Amino acid sequence: MRKCFVSLQNGLSCKFMIKQFTFNHFGVNCYVVYDETTKQCAIIDPAMEASYEDAQLFQFIERKELTPTLLLLTHAHVDHICGLRQTSAKYHLPVTMHNDGKKLLRQAEAYGAMMGFDVTRMDDLDTVHADEGTLLHAGPIDIECRFVPGHCEGSLCFVIPSEEAVATGDALFQGSIGRTDLPGGNYQALISNLKEKILTLPDNYLVLPGHGEHSTIGDEKKYNPFLT
Repeated sequence: MRKCFVSLQNGLSCKFMIKQFTFNHFGVNCYVVYDETTKQCAIIDPAMEASYEDAQLFQFIERKELTPTLLLLTHAHVDHICGLRQTSAKYHLPVTMHNDGKKLLRQAEAYGAMMGFDVTRMDDLDTVHADEGTLLHAGPIDIECRFVPGHCEGSLCFVIPSEEAVATGDALFQGSIGRTDLPGGNYQALISNLKEKILTLPDNYLVLPGHGEHSTIGDEKKYNPFLT
């Protein structure tokens, strides 16, 4: 992949082409990871709740002349999926997710009503199952799936080995972890999965969380009070 440095929040940099958007009233980070040579890209957690947010994502992809080849979902909580239907329809892509998250897709409309999101049921979306060790490709970009339940059922993290980065969804944040008091949450499972599957990555790996600022694996091992 052609390399470049793109500044992210808190002064960190990454070596791959990436665009971060922060969408909806829950402040969800959506990422577009792309290769400027082949123009292929992966979209992670399209969380747009308003038409102007749709335009931000779609116009960026059009301006860069990108072709989305993967639509990835870290987990199916309603704040992460509110832009899923329109993104899937626009680019004719199935949703790559863990099968255990489909229950949350069926419940999207009910959870949305409680949390201020106007979403319809999404259990009719075309999906592709990804699990621990599934290897995906967006052009020359390799993306490895790691199954990290605990925040909710069906939670995946996406590791990009050649670019030394991991998109953690709501499993791991800068200095914190995802809440585990919602249905499907399990504190001990989340801690165990993070230590076994995420903190074993090299210290210099960039952590791209579902909310808030970016971090590194090394910093989370040293400073995250839930994991030290």
